[in-house]
Amino acid sequence: MSYRRIANKLSLLVRGGASKRRERMSTVNLLLALLLCLGWVSCSEVKEVGEYDNWKERNLAFADSISDLTAGNKVTSASQADAMQIGKYYAIETAASTNKLNQYVYVKKLSANTDGLRPYYTDHAKMFYYGTLINGEKFDGNFKGYSALNRGTLDANTNLPTEFDSPNEFAISSVIAGWVTATQYMREGERWIFIVPYQSAYGTSGNSDVPGYSTLCFDIIMENVIRQ
Repeated sequence: MSYRRIANKLSLLVRGGASKRRERMSTVNLLLALLLCLGWVSCSEVKEVGEYDNWKERNLAFADSISDLTAGNKVTSASQADAMQIGKYYAIETAASTNKLNQYVYVKKLSANTDGLRPYYTDHAKMFYYGTLINGEKFDGNFKGYSALNRGTLDANTNLPTEFDSPNEFAISSVIAGWVTATQYMREGERWIFIVPYQSAYGTSGNSDVPGYSTLCFDIIMENVIRQ
């Protein structure tokens, strides 16, 4: 066999091997891409599902941690509401209480206005409000206020409504149990934080974007009271 024919065969073998290697590399790269995609999807699904894992237990723990901050201090009268210290949590018993167990909403006053009107049960009120779940996720509101993730000292003059925000009018008697009681202790011009355990909010079944067993956090500004 001539050297030329041998060289040609060797060249074909080399090209064939290279081609096979390229095919194998392409197959490996494709498999890696598929594995990466599957891993990304899997992680996304785990994150989405995990966000509400042990939701009842986490919400109960959150509410208990706020209850501890009240140190047993309660508000049961208008005069006690006026005497609330700025930035300190207090407990207010709600209409969701039963003979076996009292239910509370936990409130913190950020600003006071002793000259403002208080709404009665039969009144309406215009309010700015910002509602979040314990993970800080907004579920309702008409301005960007403080969320459940904002703990500690909160400045009443920060995160205020803008000129593009408008208050909503509510019938005091038509809102959730935690609001019904606590708003009647607020005065016009005051800003409070409400922490409402699920028993005084939307219960075990939830409502719209609120899962069952949710403790709700509200940043509320009482704009004005409308006597009925």
